[in-house]
Amino acid sequence: HWRWGLAFLANCTPARTRVNLETVLRLALYNRRQLESVQAETGIRFDHHRTGILHLYRNRRSFDGAAEKASLLNDLGCRCEILDEAGCVAREPALAASAGSLAGGILSPDDACGDAHLFTQGLARISAELGVEFRYGEEIRRIRVAGGRVAAIETASGPITGDAFVVAAGSYTPLLLKPLGVRLPIYPTKGYSVTLPTEGRAGAPTVSLTDDDYKLVYSRLGERLRIAGMAEFGGYDQRLDPARARIILERALALFPACGDGEAAEFWTGLRPLTPDGAPIIGAVGYPNLFVNSGHGTHGWTLCCGSGRLLADLVDGRTPEI
Repeated sequence: HWRWGLAFLANCTPARTRVNLETVLRLALYNRRQLESVQAETGIRFDHHRTGILHLYRNRRSFDGAAEKASLLNDLGCRCEILDEAGCVAREPALAASAGSLAGGILSPDDACGDAHLFTQGLARISAELGVEFRYGEEIRRIRVAGGRVAAIETASGPITGDAFVVAAGSYTPLLLKPLGVRLPIYPTKGYSVTLPTEGRAGAPTVSLTDDDYKLVYSRLGERLRIAGMAEFGGYDQRLDPARARIILERALALFPACGDGEAAEFWTGLRPLTPDGAPIIGAVGYPNLFVNSGHGTHGWTLCCGSGRLLADLVDGRTPEI
């Protein structure tokens, strides 16, 4: 995977970073509008709350750099506010427990968070009522091509035919497409999460937080606090390393000592499909009726509805809105 690594390094220049930021941000802002549309149309519930997202910085140098980036984000249409430590604590009172350790923060007041699992479960129920057939536990063996087009998906229980085919298999997308000669620059990056029960605890944050120095994200999901982070490059190995998960737990309890029951913490790990430029791959690949929606990295939930609408337009031959 040295080619992927070289491509990643090539995208680390200031010029490429700005281009990639604009690409992902444009889709993220579009996603926000599409998610609101889905909510209005379906009434779907998923522990959604729009309290903004607060990025925290302990290091003065990283905070100053973030302030410059905030100015760029404002220019690109994503409203940001620069806060000192007192402003961060005022926005999220649970940070008072670690006052004196923060250089400041950047608030995106228009952002929101929610439970992606609840959202997808709810969306699946609604889709099934509209006639969508879900075949859970189905083993895909290969993609069959005939006459310059994809003809069927071969599964353990027989072929599935159709007019158009979408591969949205996360980190496993390249493995399905490689036999067709389609090579995608997607690499599996292992991430960890810790979920703490917060019931009866007053010290858990309610605002969604990103600790940029430790690269951890805090999301309040009802009576739970989820902390996610880490980026482990180990291929398709999904084994959970308890020591790494405990690092996340310890850092969370250091920032929020009374946030939840550490003894009842649940650990999880999964693979994020990462591209060298951080932007997803959406559109036709290899064949006119074969489409991909993958490579979202850590931004799957941030980009999901926008990506889905964009792909639907491409499959149907409509000009996308973005």
